[in-house]
Amino acid sequence: MTLADGNSEKAIVLASASPRRYELLSLTGWRLLSRPVAVDETPDEGETAEALAARLALAKSKKAIQAWKGGSEIILSADTVVVHQGELLGKPLDAEDARRMLNSLRGCGHRVVTAVALVSEHGGLEQEVCSTWVPMRDYAPEEVEAYLATGSAFDKAGAYGIQDKDFDPVDMNRLTGCFANVMGMPLCHVARAMRRVGSRARTDIAAACQHHTKYRCPVYREILGAE
Repeated sequence: MTLADGNSEKAIVLASASPRRYELLSLTGWRLLSRPVAVDETPDEGETAEALAARLALAKSKKAIQAWKGGSEIILSADTVVVHQGELLGKPLDAEDARRMLNSLRGCGHRVVTAVALVSEHGGLEQEVCSTWVPMRDYAPEEVEAYLATGSAFDKAGAYGIQDKDFDPVDMNRLTGCFANVMGMPLCHVARAMRRVGSRARTDIAAACQHHTKYRCPVYREILGAE
């Protein structure tokens, strides 16, 4: 059986407190458990976004394995980093930091990099890294202030959520990459990694993701290949 084949099958343990990651993974049909862990997210000197995200995703999975004694076969973790003009942007420290990030991103393009790590209790490891170029619209300063007042900026890398429709920070007419990656969980990359450990989702992940995000994805076939 695969991980999705019934209640007797062990769940995927998501080593994250992110409601957005859980929301996206719930589209797959795999049974999920959320077991958040915390790691030091300070970048090493000279570390690239891809290397930082991959290192932190792996660290989260390894810490979750140590903490979680439920016997799950797969621990799934992810880490997202925003890269703008050579600066790695994680979660903002406070309102002023969030304001600085949003003002620097306004009207510009940047990269969002998410790394995914699947780790088994027996030492198996699968990793995926997804990068999306994100064009931001030229939002007004008062829109930034209104968004900061909602509190939504403070738990997100780069201080924004692509899915936050009241703010709607991304120029969707120019986005050509993975929407789910910008939310923090590139589902097609997760599916590709899960296939390598012998598990396929019951749902059509690409279709479910596009329906959920209301975004016509131009890259899922390239990622998933022939099913």
